Amino acid sequence: MDSRQKAPVGRPRGFDAEEALERALIVFWRQGYDGASLTDLTEAMGITRPSMYAAFGNKEELFRKVLDRYTEGPGGYVARALEEPTARAVAAALLNGTVRATTRPGYPTGCLSVQGALATGDPGCRARDVLTAWRNYAGSCIADRFRRAVAEGDLPPGTDPDRLARYVATLSYGISVQAASGVGRDELQQVADTTLLNWPPATSA
Repeated sequence: MDSRQKAPVGRPRGFDAEEALERALIVFWRQGYDGASLTDLTEAMGITRPSMYAAFGNKEELFRKVLDRYTEGPGGYVARALEEPTARAVAAALLNGTVRATTRPGYPTGCLSVQGALATGDPGCRARDVLTAWRNYAGSCIADRFRRAVAEGDLPPGTDPDRLARYVATLSYGISVQAASGVGRDELQQVADTTLLNWPPATSA
């Protein structure tokens, strides 16, 4: 048999990597990095440990791949929000997206990027650092978008883009924590709506 036709070592016939990764996402989202044991992960993914290592690497590498999947899937509203035409629309899309993503039927409540490594020991410090960098990058992208809004006259000239971005991000993460605590979608949407009542007015004609 041609070696190129052989199945990868440790990977069973019919193995669906995308489905397994989605199931790992749910486990990490619900249990956090430290709380998700290798047994929890492999049982949810329907594969053996050798198969997991062969396809995704170790636990930390698997978590990084899960975070990428989360960014493109449930967390994809962040990138879409930055494409909105006004700063207020950006903030609305971020907050509304947070409400929807953290109370999404069929998924754990809360946000993977917030809950994934809130409390980790030394073994989970790298995962915590990855999530911190993820949140910081998102915050910097929001600040850059608000900086552009100031230059375009969409925000008042005295607006501090970094402060405003931190404000919106803090509210977004607070909504995530409230969702994980059992607060319902309607109540969280009221929080998002209230935040936008005093949004800085545009100065351009």
